[in-house]
Amino acid sequence: MKKMMLIGRTDSGKTTLADVLQKGYSDARKTQSIETVGTIVDTPGEFAENRRLYRALLITSYDTDVVAMVMDAGENHTLFPPNFALAFNREVIGIVTKKDLNSDTAYAESSLLKAGAERLFIVSAHTGEGLEELKKYLSYKEESS
Repeated sequence: MKKMMLIGRTDSGKTTLADVLQKGYSDARKTQSIETVGTIVDTPGEFAENRRLYRALLITSYDTDVVAMVMDAGENHTLFPPNFALAFNREVIGIVTKKDLNSDTAYAESSLLKAGAERLFIVSAHTGEGLEELKKYLSYKEESS
C-alpha cells in the first residue's frame, strides 16, 4: 500500500478523506498537527496556507510514497502555484474533494494540473464517488529494483 501525504487548504476535506479511506467513516475534526491515519499522513491546512511552513511539508513528504494536493470542488482560487509539485521528490497527484457539493470541478482540476499533479482523482467522501479508483491506485506500490 502506498503511503500518501495530504496537503491543502483548511476545510478542503483532507481529514474526512483520510478517515473514510482508512476507517470507512469520519470523525469530523480540525487537524491541529501532522497526523497519521493508517497509511495516510494528514497535514493541517495552515501548512499549505503559510509559505513559512512549507519546510514541514517537504520534510514530512520524505516518509511517503506520494503527495496529494487536495482542493475542494467549490474553491474559486488556489493556493498551489504553478509547478508547486516540483518541490517534492515524490509522485504528486491531485484530489478534488466534495464532488457531491459542486459538480463543476473544472477550476480545481485545471489548478491541480498547473501545479504539477501527475494524475487527478475526483472524489466525494460522503457518497463514495471516485474512492474505489483512488483506493486501487493506493493499493499498488511499485517495487524498487
